[in-house]
Amino acid sequence: MRSTTAIVMAGRREGSIDPLAAAAGLADKCLVPVAGRPMIEHVLMALADTPSIARIIVSINDPALLDAVPAARALIDEGRLVAVRAKHNLVDSLFAAIDGQAFPILVTTADNVLLTPAAVEQIGTAGDTAGAKSVAVAFTRRASVLAAHPDGQRRFYRFRDDSYSNCNAYWIGSPAALAVAEVFRSGGQFAKHPVRILRALGLYNLIAFRLGLGTIDGAFARFSRRFGFPIRAVILDDGAVAIDVDNPRTLAVAETIFASRKVSQPALETAHAE
Repeated sequence: MRSTTAIVMAGRREGSIDPLAAAAGLADKCLVPVAGRPMIEHVLMALADTPSIARIIVSINDPALLDAVPAARALIDEGRLVAVRAKHNLVDSLFAAIDGQAFPILVTTADNVLLTPAAVEQIGTAGDTAGAKSVAVAFTRRASVLAAHPDGQRRFYRFRDDSYSNCNAYWIGSPAALAVAEVFRSGGQFAKHPVRILRALGLYNLIAFRLGLGTIDGAFARFSRRFGFPIRAVILDDGAVAIDVDNPRTLAVAETIFASRKVSQPALETAHAE
């Protein structure tokens, strides 16, 4: 798999404080504790432990905040992490973070706390297979999400072949493929705001989304034609990656999953020792 630059979007909306951050007495959501660590630290550790990730860029309103995150401080000292000040909106922040960086690029968010090196490698391998001028978007199946936790996700994208959840991870193969980032200028969250699909992807895709027409591969074939380069869905094995920390419910879910991982880890280590 090709050496990859990872971008972590950790900025906050101007003029508002995320409710989770407010409840924790913080200004920035990315520092909210999850299983005893700032949420962004989980993401950084997963990326740092992925062999193909050569460099990590964090887009954040105040880069000095990373001084309080041990994993970030260590990666900065190693020369593997650079913080870039976020801009006034998501897309401009992304472009500022990407400026001057080597492709391919993996983009994820600071609240994607259940991301794992295995999932990162699966996305990157799929992106490499699709080609340098492509985009890969990570999804996982409804059954996989519910297997990770029965209350892990409540909204799914429904297609004829199955129902899926987005995993907030995107592989971008080249600068030409950055046009797809404009889809998120209105804020994304298509499951909650399907009218945004109309603006970004066209009327037919909105109708198909609302009625559950076709398969997920068929939908991405249409997206590819609209943008003029390959865009493919990558179906991750690990349903937990679709559970980002947005509210008290998903915070509790993530902490439950982290606790179960800690329980299973000693058993794995014992098995390897035998």
